Amino acid sequence: RKADVPDDQTFLCFFEETCAAQYVSRNLMVDLEPNVIDDIKTSKYAKIFHSGCLLHGKQDAGTNFARGHYTVGTEVIDQVNYWLRKLVEHCDNFQGF
Repeated sequence: RKADVPDDQTFLCFFEETCAAQYVSRNLMVDLEPNVIDDIKTSKYAKIFHSGCLLHGKQDAGTNFARGHYTVGTEVIDQVNYWLRKLVEHCDNFQGF
């Protein structure tokens, strides 16, 4: 909330203000297993994350890189690219990952 914002605005490199005057973190969390992201969405810290930036697949890769990269991971890559593009577009000075 606006009343809680200090005069020092350096935290804005990690958080952005929404149209509802709240601050959410600038991050994109992706996991192929839905349970991990669901745990974050139901935790007490869920309000600091934008719900659209918490992406998950329908099943995990079972610690198999090839399965995650070539089969299961391809199902979420379009969503990841979309949200990553939106995060970068909202940056004033994008500087890597």
